[in-house]
Amino acid sequence: MLPDRLVSYSVAGAIVVPHFLGEHDHPWLRSLLDEHERFIGRPQRELDARLREPLPCESPPEKLKLAVEVLARLRRGHPSVAAVPPRRARALVFVEAARTSEAPPDVLSNVAASLGVTIADLRGSLFADLPGERLVSAPGQPLSAPELALRTNLALVQRLLFHATALRIDVDGNTRALVRHAKWRGLICSVAEPSGHGGASVEISGPFALFQHTRLYGHALGELIPLLGWCPRFRLHAECVLDGRRLTLQLATGDPIFPASAPREYDSRLEERFARDFRRLAPGWDVVREPEPIAADRTLIFPDFALQPRSDPERRWLLEIVGFWTPDYVARKLALYRTARVSRLILCIDEARNCAQADLPPGALVVRFRRRVDPAAVLQAIHSTEAPSPN
Repeated sequence: MLPDRLVSYSVAGAIVVPHFLGEHDHPWLRSLLDEHERFIGRPQRELDARLREPLPCESPPEKLKLAVEVLARLRRGHPSVAAVPPRRARALVFVEAARTSEAPPDVLSNVAASLGVTIADLRGSLFADLPGERLVSAPGQPLSAPELALRTNLALVQRLLFHATALRIDVDGNTRALVRHAKWRGLICSVAEPSGHGGASVEISGPFALFQHTRLYGHALGELIPLLGWCPRFRLHAECVLDGRRLTLQLATGDPIFPASAPREYDSRLEERFARDFRRLAPGWDVVREPEPIAADRTLIFPDFALQPRSDPERRWLLEIVGFWTPDYVARKLALYRTARVSRLILCIDEARNCAQADLPPGALVVRFRRRVDPAAVLQAIHSTEAPSPN
């Protein structure tokens, strides 16, 4: 994620206006890519020195710094090849310098001779592990000026949203894929059915509203933004705290943000493993992945699984795996399920992702987990609830 010092925006009233890169920036972006290609295989410090000089095309300084940072993050960096491991080279040279009163060239000569390398190789190894000595490498895939502009805009929005306290995304089309990804990444969100159109509103807590795990949560939230490119229509409204001011960030269909790859079939190792392990443990039960959403109080709830014994399908249990959470978030979720008259519900709570200091609200059927949802614990919770109470 970008550092705050590189985030470029202005404020109109109480609205945040990101300084997006557009077509007018493509000429200097092409120059930047040309310069980068020229320095592939050479130390990073040489490219840094070149970029401190003007490009052939005039470039806005703030946007240039932002694009340079994004380009650096898209590269496959690797350390310079060193004849001697840098730490070992430094240790031997410093020890030799402390042991003898000889001049530095003689110190290097002595150490190089003991290692069987040349003085030039030893000198090149001393600091080969420093960032400036890393060799410039090509991006993971060919990159054009328009794509670099879109990726830079995406990184800018993702960093701005790191300061969000809450956001709402009104979407029309591809809602399930968006909600599915949000749930997979454990975001604290709810889905409503607004009146007036057939879409949905996804409301998500922002990192700035949480007490813990804000950086991890901010990265998870940022992953959601490129998926909006696959929604036929969307509008994002985020309340942010920037430089001590409460401001609003708005995005909509057509804004120049790099889209994600086409949404694929939902894939979560945690949920895939649970489904596989549960089927093995309870062969008489059916595991329905992503059952139909449940409407409750103008809201849609998306359970992760329906579990039902084949001999008695009426004993159907819903299971939801909760990622990041606060006690208030869990309490609201339970209230919605009660409104929908869902009594057979199990919440699997990730113990490592409590974003507040309080604990879970009472009255929930909860299976806690770390890294893996234990199907035996889920079955035990079901059986303990269904068992008749003693007279």
